[in-house]
Amino acid sequence: MSLKQQTIAILVGVLALAVLPLTANTYWLRYSILILQYTGLALSWNIISGYAGYVSFGHVAFFGLGGYTGALLMLKLQTPWPLALLAGGVICAAFAWPLGRILLRLKGPYFAISMMGLAQVLRVIASAWQSFTGGGQGVSLPPENNLHFVYWGMLLVAAGMLYLTLRIDRSRFGLQLISIKEDEPAAEVMGVDTVSAKVRAFVISAVAPGMIGALYAWSLGYIDPASAFRGHITLNMISMTILGGAGTVWGPVLGGLTLSVISEELWARFPELYLSAFGGIVALSAMFMPRGIIAFWRQRQAKIRQHKGVTASA
Repeated sequence: MSLKQQTIAILVGVLALAVLPLTANTYWLRYSILILQYTGLALSWNIISGYAGYVSFGHVAFFGLGGYTGALLMLKLQTPWPLALLAGGVICAAFAWPLGRILLRLKGPYFAISMMGLAQVLRVIASAWQSFTGGGQGVSLPPENNLHFVYWGMLLVAAGMLYLTLRIDRSRFGLQLISIKEDEPAAEVMGVDTVSAKVRAFVISAVAPGMIGALYAWSLGYIDPASAFRGHITLNMISMTILGGAGTVWGPVLGGLTLSVISEELWARFPELYLSAFGGIVALSAMFMPRGIIAFWRQRQAKIRQHKGVTASA
């Protein structure tokens, strides 16, 4: 599909999904919010890790930072939630720029572990700074009873991240990120400003988690260090992106939808076996589809076309 066709598909999808709150009950509305939340997070992780190849084990740091930013602005300054949401993204971007210039000098597991450490550092700060963040008791907000606005906010963030990924995928910047992923020294020799490209990707990947974190805090009416910096949030980003196809536009969307549905079904039907069953499915997917569902589907289609070509020539 061309860029124009995919853009139209995104717009049509957003318009179709926008009417869901008008017909869905509370359960399905909350479930849809969760799917959109993790889809947006997976799309964000995909920019720095799927395209640039710098795997982050601590991307939840931006989710938590954005959540606390939005919550504190709404609580202490009575900031309207749309502005608090935008502030969560802006603060995370401002934080990611100098951080990226420092941490992106590390490569491979060193960068991954440093990001994991960053998330834990922010969690400790949120727990210890009781006068500002409420410490371990967290921050309480007036509960938001109208989930429609939460849903529409999540939908806009996820759709915006999907469109941005589409533009990056078709741009010179996207080619630079892929070249860094494949062979960074060679990319430098070819004239790519690898430092600038990596930092730019890192900043972009931090914005949506910050906004989603602010929406998350607002929708629950509460945020604390344990919920804001949970490690499994990053694990879900990684699993969903890899399952769908890292370094692709639609992979995180497909992976996010697939794993969200599987997770919900397993939790509803086999709660006592949920963790082991979920982990087994992810492991089997990695074994038999190491490059994700999209790559697997493309390979199957190529084999079918090749077989038809051989049959026709015979």
